[in-house]
Amino acid sequence: QVQLVESGGGLVQPGGSLRLSCAASGFTFSTYAMSWYRQAPGKERELVAVIASAGGSTNYADSVKGRFTISRDNAKNMVYLQMNSLKPEDTAVYYCKARGRAGPLLPTYDYWGQGTQVTVSS
Repeated sequence: QVQLVESGGGLVQPGGSLRLSCAASGFTFSTYAMSWYRQAPGKERELVAVIASAGGSTNYADSVKGRFTISRDNAKNMVYLQMNSLKPEDTAVYYCKARGRAGPLLPTYDYWGQGTQVTVSS
């Protein structure tokens, strides 16, 4: 059974920090690129950060670059999002996503977690 479970969300003041965690099971985690998305009320879901399967390459949305850090531990089947200097506009449900490919030239397939709420407010 494929499963992604996010944790670590909550209420934090502007300028504060949170670390989100995503625990993966039921698939070969080390072969999947992992990413974090977020969705605010009335907005489209947007990509926040992505990390390659081996963990050596990362990319970030411009809005979070320099403040957020994505990392993974393939030995533990975990991916993290360290969020610093949080702003009210970071308020959203944050989702963990895994993307894999069965082989070269074959379609990708995605797994999604259920999300965790992050609220930044004074």
